[in-house]
Amino acid sequence: MIAYARCFLLLMFALALALTGCAKKGVYAPGPQPPDRPPLQVPEEIPECSDDLDAASLLLAIDRSLKYYDGIGRNQTFRIGERQVSASRMKESLVAFRRIFSADMSIEEKRRQIAEKFVLLRASGERGDGAVLFTGYYQPLLAGSLKRTGKYRYPLYKTPPDLIVEKGPGNNMTIGRKKNGRIIPYYTRREIDIEGVLKGKGLELIWVSDPAELNSLHTQGSGKIQLEDGTLLTVGYAQNNGRPYRSVTQNLLDRNKIEKGNASYRNFKAWLKGKSDGERDEILSYNERYIFFRFLDRDPIGALGEPVTPGRSIATDPDYFPKGALAFIRLRKPILDADGRATLRVPFSRFVLLQDKGSAIKGPGRVDLFCGFGPEAQATAGTLKENGELYVLIPR
Repeated sequence: MIAYARCFLLLMFALALALTGCAKKGVYAPGPQPPDRPPLQVPEEIPECSDDLDAASLLLAIDRSLKYYDGIGRNQTFRIGERQVSASRMKESLVAFRRIFSADMSIEEKRRQIAEKFVLLRASGERGDGAVLFTGYYQPLLAGSLKRTGKYRYPLYKTPPDLIVEKGPGNNMTIGRKKNGRIIPYYTRREIDIEGVLKGKGLELIWVSDPAELNSLHTQGSGKIQLEDGTLLTVGYAQNNGRPYRSVTQNLLDRNKIEKGNASYRNFKAWLKGKSDGERDEILSYNERYIFFRFLDRDPIGALGEPVTPGRSIATDPDYFPKGALAFIRLRKPILDADGRATLRVPFSRFVLLQDKGSAIKGPGRVDLFCGFGPEAQATAGTLKENGELYVLIPR
């Protein structure tokens, strides 16, 4: 108790400084087994924390986790180390943090109350050394049409009616289709995009003009599509084909098909734009995972069924970390020039919420930060690949 209290005195001192300064599988494989070491451990020391964003965005993100604990997550129980923590207890802790964060009280009283109510645990990372790989994701903007034309000829598909999802224990599920009375893996990306197994079945949701940007949309999971009359439509993840995610860029690097400089998100997209339809589809078919979309009437929805908050929502592996929880991150971020190129990287830290998941975000050593919408968010997400630290705040 004394050690935790001392740790949180340091944490809340940093929080006070911040306050004064501002403000996404054939048949789906079983989830990973717990690592040899706990994914969250008591840290040897607490970082000197600060928060580089406004308080309003943090409060908004907290409120969205609270809605999850009140709604679809209300009967969930989360394994945190050796403990089982109910959704109601997670909610209580967030309410308490929000109240303390917003209260008009002395710094000393805030320190005391946080030390009484929370434990700070550090993610062990993939190797157990506390190093976590951070990347970024964003909401892309594409040009599109509700009808197929010569310009708009690359479809987004909605979830096919023959796709079957069967829930299993924990976070596991089986995704496939029925053939001769049994479930088999659903169609691959190659079968969909090259062989055209879904073409002409009335499953096209909307059409876009740029296949490289469409691939980005599959990667990001949500985005906006602008029609020629200026109308902006939001599309989001509806389902996937249950096939495994595989990195196209890593495959190309391993086969010496691209240089390392072309493996970055920004450069790979530019490289891909120079390929013919056939070449591009062949390259991308290495990743069997395929995303189906739906129209959204609000901001992109994360794994909690609630909108994600730019800069405040992170994607983690729910097999290792508690959904909806409050966390603190520390790493470097890119400083961009007028052309969206990273000219400098500077340290930053902030409070975030565990509100999303991703196909490539697996294990205790991966985090994806939602960077928002627009050119700056795209540039930031495309250049964010840093080792950093992840700490989760949990109730005592």
